[in-house]
Amino acid sequence: MRVWRLCRRKNAAFDGEGARLAGGRWNRRGTAVVYTSATLSLAVLEYFVNLPGGQAPADLVSIPADVPDALPVSSLDSAGLPRGWRKYPALEALAELGARWVEEGKAAILAVPSAVVPKERNYLLNPAHADFRRITVGKPEPFSLDFRMWKA
Repeated sequence: MRVWRLCRRKNAAFDGEGARLAGGRWNRRGTAVVYTSATLSLAVLEYFVNLPGGQAPADLVSIPADVPDALPVSSLDSAGLPRGWRKYPALEALAELGARWVEEGKAAILAVPSAVVPKERNYLLNPAHADFRRITVGKPEPFSLDFRMWKA
């Protein structure tokens, strides 16, 4: 399985440090996870909806990562999530679910529904899991968002 990450070049490491420092929908502050998406286009949408100031930085990169098919993947489905799971800011209960997944250590990957496109999947990667080293991270490639995304 190939997953994708879109970020600024300075944040291109797959170490979960940014998520650990800031927290996110699926992790609380202090829990390191790497947020990735099932497709590059979903990674773009996830980045775009969180873009402050309405302008993309000039140093965006896309990064693929290949997950061996043999790696187990834990999964959360929208039907089992709390009501309002798509809200922004995100419910604290979602970060608790992600933290519990990291603490249990059963899998290096957690599949979650995208709040932007609920029928599509994002994948959280646990850099502290022993199987994480089996994930092959590709080379960051320059990426730019189409100017029409800001068309009024």
